[in-house]
Amino acid sequence: MRTEPELGDGEGDGTKSGARVRAKVPLRRSLLVRLLATSVMIAVCSVAATAWLAARTTSSAIQQEQGQLLSSDTEIYDTVVGYAAVHPDWNGVAPTLRRLAEQTGRRITLTTQSRRTIAASSATTAALPVRASAVVDPLHTDPALLPGGDTDRIDPRAVGPYRLTTAERKTLRQWAGKIVSCLRVTTGAATLVEEPSGRPSVKLPDSALGSFVDEGCGLDQLGAPVRTEIGPLSRVTAMVNDCLERQKQPEVKLAMDFVIRTRGDSQTARTCLDTARRDQLTPYVAPAALLFVTTPAGTTTAPVFRFSSANTARIAGVAGLVLLVTVAVTVVVGTRLVRPLRALADAARRPVEEHQRVPVTTNDEIGHLAAAFNDLAQRRERVEGRRKEMVSDVAHELRTPLSTIRSWLEAVQDGVATSDEALVDSLLEEALLLQHIVDDLQDLAEADAGQLRIHPEPLLVRDLLDHVTTAHLGRAETAGVTLTTRTDGDPELSGDPVRLRQVVGNLVSNALRHTPPGGRVTLYARQTADHVTIEVADTGTGIPAEDLPRVFDRFWRAEKSRSRRTGGSGLGLAIVRRLTEAHGGTVTVVSTVGVGTVFTVRLPL
Repeated sequence: MRTEPELGDGEGDGTKSGARVRAKVPLRRSLLVRLLATSVMIAVCSVAATAWLAARTTSSAIQQEQGQLLSSDTEIYDTVVGYAAVHPDWNGVAPTLRRLAEQTGRRITLTTQSRRTIAASSATTAALPVRASAVVDPLHTDPALLPGGDTDRIDPRAVGPYRLTTAERKTLRQWAGKIVSCLRVTTGAATLVEEPSGRPSVKLPDSALGSFVDEGCGLDQLGAPVRTEIGPLSRVTAMVNDCLERQKQPEVKLAMDFVIRTRGDSQTARTCLDTARRDQLTPYVAPAALLFVTTPAGTTTAPVFRFSSANTARIAGVAGLVLLVTVAVTVVVGTRLVRPLRALADAARRPVEEHQRVPVTTNDEIGHLAAAFNDLAQRRERVEGRRKEMVSDVAHELRTPLSTIRSWLEAVQDGVATSDEALVDSLLEEALLLQHIVDDLQDLAEADAGQLRIHPEPLLVRDLLDHVTTAHLGRAETAGVTLTTRTDGDPELSGDPVRLRQVVGNLVSNALRHTPPGGRVTLYARQTADHVTIEVADTGTGIPAEDLPRVFDRFWRAEKSRSRRTGGSGLGLAIVRRLTEAHGGTVTVVSTVGVGTVFTVRLPL
């Protein structure tokens, strides 16, 4: 039965709990993830609240400013296009530009297509922007800047030769007035509208358009051309039909509303009409020009807005609310984090004798820290108990030989015993035992302190085993035990030969001590790809399964009486494990009671 393990330092016993402590925290319970999620949530809420409030408070200001700019731009463009529609040139446009500049607070410049200045609202010159605000051409208007413009993009104010005389206007107005009076009786409502050419037209309400039938009021005759319009209408009709003839389309007949009514391609007819009307109106309108609308300093106009005091107060209030929520969330999260940390700090300050534990209430990093603390406290408690046991064991191991030496010396001093050779040999044996215990303790102390020095050098494992066998051969023969050595091949490794002989020698000595006469102790070595294995097998009494975990504990013996009848100091196997670990290897044991025991040392190459 094995008798020499070292004092347990908690390494083996704490393996499972240590593994438990080092277990990976689930991502959803990770403290880092929770802190990150909290920070992201606060940041998102802050950004969202600020963005929402800023959008709410600035959108109205921007819309108002943009509305004012759009209104001013539309007014300027409409006025300038209207001037171009009724004038054949730009000679008298300067007063109009100055008036618009006073009304809108802008600087207005009109240039030719080659950017030569035609007129400006200010006498001071300034560099014009690269891009013009608009192109002023009454024959090609921009519907986006001229609400109510015709779909053909010809300004309705460009009437050219269709402008009626005063007499024609008076006659048509009288006739239209009678028609309106008649229609008000049949439809209930009608409105007289005068077009830019001076021709009156009648507007019916939307509710009457679907079911209206002219019952003798003469509305259809109101659209007939008068003398001034007959010639220009005939010429433009001829131009349109010439264009359609070239396109091999049927001829059309135009009325004063310029609506195409044809059995052919209406799109082609519309294109021909637009071209004919522009050719007819070109001599009567001003040439196309570039319009530049800038600030008085000459820069491009851009929306400028300022927060009102109410908007500023609203932003400050929301910012304060976000700050308050942030502080509250931080306090809650911080309190939950600090509470278990304070419990850990209080437990750590308690006296060691109390072996304080802390509750594990979470499964995050703090919960794992609490579990690690409890595991550390448990191992500390266990190590403290082992330390006390070791002190008691050392005292026991040293007391016996010292008591023997003292008793014999006192007997010689009192004359009870005679100092002969046998007594001297006995005292020397006890002194050597003391020296052996002290040397073993010194080796373990150096290993525990990390000061155990290893001097590796290349060595043959076969030579190592032969040296150990030779040293123990006499003892084996005395005990009636067969000691043999066997190696596979010629393994070689790098190690401290003195320390490795001590390792194998301790194992052989332990095996001889527990092998009865007639038994066998075998040393076997083999080499694998990355390590060398040395086995010391015996056919001794074996070790019970419940004692195997403690065979390497210091001073541990299976005999409860702790008798030295089986010999040994109880430190040999502890030294074996320490020296093996110092070489980067491992030592294990397999045993069957009544069959034998095998110690296996694995050392890296």
